[in-house]
Amino acid sequence: MQITNLQKTLCAGLLVVGSITTAAGQRVSRATGAAPDSSQIMLRIIRAEDERRWNDGLASLLKDKDGRVRKRAALALGRIGDERALVALSESLQSEKDEDVRQMSAFAIGEIESPAGVDALIIVLDDTHQPGAVRARAVEALGKIGAVLLSNTGASAVPAAQPKVEDKTLTRIRLAILDALKFEAGRRSGPDRQTILLGLTAALRVRPDGAGPVIVRFLGYSDPRIVADALNTMARLRLKDANDHVRQLLNNGDPIVRANAARVIGAAEDKGAFDALLARALNDDDLRVRASAIRSLGNLKDLRATEPLLNRGVSLLREGVASRNARPSQLNEILEIATTLGVLLKNMNSERVVAWLREVRAFIDVTSPTIEVSLARIAPQQYMSIGPYLAHDVAAQQASIAQGLAELALAKTGQPILDSNLNEFVTNFAHAALVCQPPKRGTPAYPATMRPGMVLTGSCRSLKPLAVPDFLRAYAAVKSGDLEDILRQRLEDQDVIVRATAAELLADQSPSEPNTRALSQALPLALRDRDLNDAALAILDALAKQKTAAANDALKTALDSSDHLIRRRAVALLKANGVGDFSNRIGTVKTRYTNADYFRALSRTGRKVAATVVTSKGAFTIEFLPEEAPLTVDNFIQLARRGYFNGQTVPRVVPNFVVQAGDPRGDQNGGPGYQIRCEVNEAPYERGAVGMALSGKDTGGSQWFVTHSPQPHLDGGYTVFGRVIRGMDVVDNIARGDVIRRVIISER
Repeated sequence: MQITNLQKTLCAGLLVVGSITTAAGQRVSRATGAAPDSSQIMLRIIRAEDERRWNDGLASLLKDKDGRVRKRAALALGRIGDERALVALSESLQSEKDEDVRQMSAFAIGEIESPAGVDALIIVLDDTHQPGAVRARAVEALGKIGAVLLSNTGASAVPAAQPKVEDKTLTRIRLAILDALKFEAGRRSGPDRQTILLGLTAALRVRPDGAGPVIVRFLGYSDPRIVADALNTMARLRLKDANDHVRQLLNNGDPIVRANAARVIGAAEDKGAFDALLARALNDDDLRVRASAIRSLGNLKDLRATEPLLNRGVSLLREGVASRNARPSQLNEILEIATTLGVLLKNMNSERVVAWLREVRAFIDVTSPTIEVSLARIAPQQYMSIGPYLAHDVAAQQASIAQGLAELALAKTGQPILDSNLNEFVTNFAHAALVCQPPKRGTPAYPATMRPGMVLTGSCRSLKPLAVPDFLRAYAAVKSGDLEDILRQRLEDQDVIVRATAAELLADQSPSEPNTRALSQALPLALRDRDLNDAALAILDALAKQKTAAANDALKTALDSSDHLIRRRAVALLKANGVGDFSNRIGTVKTRYTNADYFRALSRTGRKVAATVVTSKGAFTIEFLPEEAPLTVDNFIQLARRGYFNGQTVPRVVPNFVVQAGDPRGDQNGGPGYQIRCEVNEAPYERGAVGMALSGKDTGGSQWFVTHSPQPHLDGGYTVFGRVIRGMDVVDNIARGDVIRRVIISER
């Protein structure tokens, strides 16, 4: 990494008091009255970002004589996300002489995600003489803005007779993105690679009509990354263009091209590619390709895949057992096969497959929802006897069984009597679990062959709080008459995720006065939660759906919360309900950081900072990106140094996508008790990229992930703060349930 003069000055004099106006609006004087140095400017910028505080002084930095300061200020304005910055950013995009600053201005406009920035971006794209980097970031920004319009306005539905202004803007965005791709595809020499890649991602975000013929033109490129990204866009848009060409790409020398070609075949349900796809699922030497092909076989719904997949699964299980590893590397592929068999054999009661699934569940001690769901799908009647009666009192085991129950509730066998029994079984069993009473003798939820000492998962003494959300979802699936009563009771639960789940499920019920009253009474407790804000946010969403004056009054109380995310959600919901615009109540973030913390984070710029993550599968090394994401890096380092990650299990692994870690609960809902701001940057999600897991903007905390392969749809949406530089083979072998033993930080 090249170290600039600006970077060299960051470590020196960062806390020197200068005559500047800080992001907090406090004026500090210095006798000399000299201009602030770059370290003071960086302190000012990073604090403004952390507080999400807009001020005119920050925008004025776009006029600074140092291009590096102008570029950094543009990024800050985008991260803060205030629409008032669009005027200055648009002017920078049009008149700035430094190409690096201009492309960052385009990136920042995309981060603000406002339709007001569209005109400036389209002007750039229309001028084909603009530098490639600037046009690339402009098309990327249009994709981000269009994605927000698409999700907020429902513009993908059948258009109304009089399109909304937002719909017209989305149409302009779609046309501009397709035109940019057509231009690059039509250039006889020197097409801009970055514009193509970012344009393909923009297309998958805005879903333009007629995209297929444009995108398939990139399948013939010699650059495997362009081909892979074109296939990724086709898969996500479920395009059925160029099936023959896509089949040929299953034999490409690049594994990501092969994997994405397999995904396209599945999305397009190209049954003519069955034999070639099955060959990749069974024989490809790269797990990422095999996993993608196995999933796609489920989409083709061809029962000829059953026997070879089962044989492969049997072989893998045998290898896993022989390895004497509780979580062998074969487990990821085994679970992919189990999922696909569950799709192919729904309600078919395949004895051989059920026997194999039961062997897998015994081997991993009933800790995989995938196995439980597949068992319930394939043999719903048998699942009533082989599933919930096992004597398990570990949260992960109970949660897995609960997900099997939820699948059982959704089973449609074509036999009304059997369907009725399934619903009664789930109703009785889940109800018994949730009200802390064992099922009554003689009910379908009570085992006919009850053995001495057997513990029912549904007993009061054994049900774990981490399993309650899954039991609530299972009970909701059968739509029992007392569901709302139980959900309202669970709004008083001690566990914040249980309360959040109850609120989410209540939001799906018809509005009622009892629900409004219960949600309103639950909100004050949720607003006082110290560790997680999930319950408060879920309750706000549920209240908004009640559409009553009492519910809106309850929403207004959240405007006084000290949590910036809660205030922001309340303002958005009140505005959507037509109650009024309370944007002035959003305010700034009450940050945990002091100037000394910012100094520590900024001082790492230009230095080699790394973490060695020691797992039950081996170790891998992350090299951090402190210049791109200083506070995110600092947060990880502080957590690691206090042993926060030590002993945690890995709760999520999706082959050819990510390994996710950093959750103290183990159910993907945990965090450190605070949120950190996103530091979205231009670093791409290549293979081995390390990013922050989110449930929405600025909701990061301690959960992070590593990508198995390029994931362009994550670019510019999730903070990249590091990359794996050693041990990717270890990352590839990590399975759900593996343990992070310790994390060792190295700074030099």
